Amino acid sequence: MQVTVWKELRAGESLTVGFPAAASLLLFAGLPVGDNRAVSFPRHHRPAPTARLHRFLPVKPILLDYGSADPLVLEPSDVAFDARGPAGVGREAGLALAAAAIDTPTLGPPLASHVVPGDRVTLACCSPLPFAEGLLAMLRDRLASAGVSAADIAVLHAPPWLGSPPGGGVPAGGSVFDPLAPAESAFLGPDAEGQPMHVARLLVDADVVVAIGTQTWDAALGGASLDADLWPAFATASARADILRRLARSGRRTTAALRERSREIGWQLGVIANLRVVPGRGESIHAVEFGMPHAAGRAARGHAEGWRPRLPGSARLSIASLAAPQVGLAALVRAVAAAASTTHPEGTICIASRFAPPPGPVFQRWRQGVALVPLVQEALASGDETLIADAVTTRFFAKALGDRRLVLLSELDQGIVEDLEFGYAANPEAVERLAHRAESLVVLHEGERMYPRRA
Repeated sequence: MQVTVWKELRAGESLTVGFPAAASLLLFAGLPVGDNRAVSFPRHHRPAPTARLHRFLPVKPILLDYGSADPLVLEPSDVAFDARGPAGVGREAGLALAAAAIDTPTLGPPLASHVVPGDRVTLACCSPLPFAEGLLAMLRDRLASAGVSAADIAVLHAPPWLGSPPGGGVPAGGSVFDPLAPAESAFLGPDAEGQPMHVARLLVDADVVVAIGTQTWDAALGGASLDADLWPAFATASARADILRRLARSGRRTTAALRERSREIGWQLGVIANLRVVPGRGESIHAVEFGMPHAAGRAARGHAEGWRPRLPGSARLSIASLAAPQVGLAALVRAVAAAASTTHPEGTICIASRFAPPPGPVFQRWRQGVALVPLVQEALASGDETLIADAVTTRFFAKALGDRRLVLLSELDQGIVEDLEFGYAANPEAVERLAHRAESLVVLHEGERMYPRRA
């Protein structure tokens, strides 16, 4: 992941770079600083992004792809930080990465060593995957080479969860778990408190479960993400409803219990094979890890650090695009939470995307001035899962946005945006003018994948 710093130097200004973090803070504040050289932020446990400082007039434009035929052309008048995710590779190279991880893992035995002929194997896809059909075909081939019959291999996809991207078509030979169908769930065992746990039957009946998911960040959950976890991905409908109620009441504090439940389910299932895919920019793969769940997860999080730009200070304006606007309001919430961490509490966030779905009634009433807590309590009392999910999204959005101003360049009608008391960008030029006037600017490409941090 690269963060590029653009600073326009006017006549009489000079540039001096001393301690990197201090120099970048001075830059971000717009103070006169020194000569033209590269600035590297300090490295901690993981490789930190590199900031490059360029001296020129005028400031070089930043191109932001937001899903339209033409990108936004942002021409800052002062300091701008251009944050992009890690580079990735396309289908063939991505499958080669996966093959290397599966066949020669550094974190445990290869996939073929996990099975014997006659085993029933379930490939449990916790979240949508890049190049899913190719990845699953490769896994089937490796299992077949170890003597596992094609009839004994099941591919099970989790249904969409709150904020998870739609999976599109299901690859050949796969099925989507139906949490509403009693026949598709089974009793796994009691949890640590003696409460019964029910999950997808294909997981319980399998001799070997391979857990598969994407390693991502969710800024709205404080960085935690459920995209690679068996729970709540394969939870029953009643369990999902209970999780929604807990999220509505307690917010992100609920996620620790969810992660612990996922670990407990994996332990009871005997899951020792875990495939983690780290997305790159756009539709690409940055890295793949395979091995024991804890080791594979730790290694994948290291690769995913590329989605954690290290930025100094708070900008007066942050502009973010969305990688998957079709997810709806949940993608917007993630992007706003990511942008909020780089934006001054009284600054402006602008989201540029092809976002089209209007928000639900809880969100609309909150934006029209009704207090949030009574709205959440009303949704919980109704028992309507759609309203409760809307309340959860509204709660996380309110916490992320704070007192910042939000401007939308989207497919939403002007009347809807203005009724929500957001700024309406009628065209790309409006956002470009906003960027040009900003005292300081952060640009987040694919904002809902980002989890920024301060230098």
